[in-house]
Amino acid sequence: MNWNKWIRQIHRWLSMIFTVTVIATFIALAQEKPIVWVSYVPLAPLALLLLSGLYLFALPYASKWFGKRGGASGS
Repeated sequence: MNWNKWIRQIHRWLSMIFTVTVIATFIALAQEKPIVWVSYVPLAPLALLLLSGLYLFALPYASKWFGKRGGASGS
């Protein structure tokens, strides 16, 4: 697998991890005595999602800028 496919796969897994942490946060905060620090747990995967998403967003523009054909398609 090339670099772009790895980033895309990591981005997909991070989105699933982020979803699970958000659900866990809602459950934890709905308790009678909520644990407030749990609300910060989704921020780590969210930050990684931001970085990988910005990379994937800029990929087609960077491939055009550097004059490469088909750089964003991964083939």
